[in-house]
Amino acid sequence: MKNRLYGMVCVIHKYIPYCFVCFCCAIVEAMDQEKEGALWTLYDELIQGIPPEYQVDEAIQGKQWTMVRSGKGVGLAMTLAIETRPVHLPVSCVGMALGALAAAAKSWNFAEASLGVAAINAYWSAPEHIPAALSLQGNGDDAFTVYRNQVAGKKVAVIGHFYHLEQILGGICQLSILEKRPVPGDYPDSACEFLLPLQDYVFATGVTLTNKTLPRLLELSCHTGLILVGPSVPLAPSLFRWGVRDLQGFVVTDLELCRAIVTGENQTAFIFETGKRVGLTPEMAGHPFQ
Repeated sequence: MKNRLYGMVCVIHKYIPYCFVCFCCAIVEAMDQEKEGALWTLYDELIQGIPPEYQVDEAIQGKQWTMVRSGKGVGLAMTLAIETRPVHLPVSCVGMALGALAAAAKSWNFAEASLGVAAINAYWSAPEHIPAALSLQGNGDDAFTVYRNQVAGKKVAVIGHFYHLEQILGGICQLSILEKRPVPGDYPDSACEFLLPLQDYVFATGVTLTNKTLPRLLELSCHTGLILVGPSVPLAPSLFRWGVRDLQGFVVTDLELCRAIVTGENQTAFIFETGKRVGLTPEMAGHPFQ
């Protein structure tokens, strides 16, 4: 629509008064702004769902993981140490409203965005909340093990590399792995535009929330729904409204070990030893998937 309108403006520029051309250009600009606003709505719903009384009690950014704690809620996000854009957060985030830190998830400074996503998870993935509590009733299986029988013989795309992924799914389905830094056998991440509309199942890491690729991935997988996987995934039912079909996330239950791993004090344990892998479906949250 926007491209067609812009083309019409160019054609009639010679024949229509300048003020009308300006009016048409203003419409095009307004459409751009409207689209940009719609893209942020997914983030705004996650942020605005955090009650104002929640505060940041702890915020630690390590080389691999970022951790934010608010009360008993501990949120994780994979650290993206990309700081090409200006820093806006204070040196210490302790004492901030949790929602204010969560708003950093919209930052194009990805190190700040990692803190923002961890803050979102400190609320939505806290065991005290009903969605997380429901998800904890599961058996803690790896997301790809959970789907192993369902994806057999199907076309499956996975955004990002996951531990033991090829061993779990490689021999039973038509597996395509898309990576920003592809290794032999992978597709570059730009192939998503061509491959995702053809898939039966699409899995993506929660890091897509941090790097802002999630909205487009949801559009490309709207025919089947997106399955989000990993500790960076918020257990937020609002995501089901956007075309997510399953949230395969993580709930931290061992704060001390989590803190030691994030800070680098413990370099032998794995982050999954600090809690439990969990899954939240639309049906569990009372929100049937469309």
